[in-house]
Amino acid sequence: MNRKDFIKASCNFCLLGTAAMLLPNLTGCSPSYSVFSTEKKNNELQLPLSLFEKNPLQIVRVKGMNFDIAVQQKDKENYTALLLQCTHADNELVPAQSGYSCSLHGSQFNQDGKVIKGPAEASLKKYKTTISNNYLIITI
Repeated sequence: MNRKDFIKASCNFCLLGTAAMLLPNLTGCSPSYSVFSTEKKNNELQLPLSLFEKNPLQIVRVKGMNFDIAVQQKDKENYTALLLQCTHADNELVPAQSGYSCSLHGSQFNQDGKVIKGPAEASLKKYKTTISNNYLIITI
């Protein structure tokens, strides 16, 4: 093996070893919520209640809508569905420790969609939820 090939092989080995050591840490950075994709039918979304067995927060991505919907299970009978659109500058919100945050200007909302830090002043849009035949129905 010549010197050039030895250096390449050594560098590749080091990169591979570093990636292997960092991989467990990177998986800890993954979101702690699920994304469920669906379509709107007759101005309604249907989510199987079984989605909430492992995680009480589900992010719903609706075909044709610009913003996701956060659906939070409060208890077996109560759910909150919020449009993840900042009421200040129409930016996409992301789940945070105790609610939702806007990366554009720093607005923060609690799990019920109420403003806890501006510049946003209005609460998030909330959708009506009902339960029918083991499905959560969200009226859009």
